[in-house]
Amino acid sequence: MRRLVSATGMIAAAVALSAGLAPAAHAAPRQDATTEAPKAPPKPTAVQIAGKFDGDKIIIQQAERPELFQRVLSEVNWLSGAAPTTTKPKADKLGPKYTVTVFVKDKATQLYDLYPMASGGPRAYRPAKQPGGGKKAAGWFYGRLTMSESLRVSGVPLKEKPDVVSGGIGGGIGKDVEQGELDPMAVGSDVLSQMRGLLLINGAVLLVVLIGLGSAAYLIRRRV
Repeated sequence: MRRLVSATGMIAAAVALSAGLAPAAHAAPRQDATTEAPKAPPKPTAVQIAGKFDGDKIIIQQAERPELFQRVLSEVNWLSGAAPTTTKPKADKLGPKYTVTVFVKDKATQLYDLYPMASGGPRAYRPAKQPGGGKKAAGWFYGRLTMSESLRVSGVPLKEKPDVVSGGIGGGIGKDVEQGELDPMAVGSDVLSQMRGLLLINGAVLLVVLIGLGSAAYLIRRRV
């Protein structure tokens, strides 16, 4: 009788174990091998330059003039996610304005104002209101030193600067800018603003450290 009870118990345990494992196997999530990767954002297909010159605007299609298209696009494509690098110059120091609009097919996606002849070096402005209802933080930037040449070879009537062959993002003041064109007050203001922000950050970190040390000393003193 004892053997029969023992055997019955072992069989019941085995059935319960198999019943417990079976649902888990069926409940395992099914992996979909056909999951699609996220699509890359559409690439620009044209740029438009607008300003006060004959015709009022110039449109450069990537399919027709790829090298020129890429050259003009490189003057503005970095502005989309960049942080402003300068304050607004005085109006009489900016020179002529040229608005560059970036298109994806027939839809405008980005818009920037370029000032290639600004005193102290080229400037660029990113309006807060962007085409298609998009919004960005408005801001001023030091432009690339190649800005005037890129616009000139596109058809904008600007004075040739053959000595300017390259310029990084936010090129700022270069050797092609005459000493009399420099604006020391604007540059000094930018430097002081950046130093002020750095000092505030360092002061906040120091204050947090001092509060932490004071709290630790207080707790140790109470326990002692």
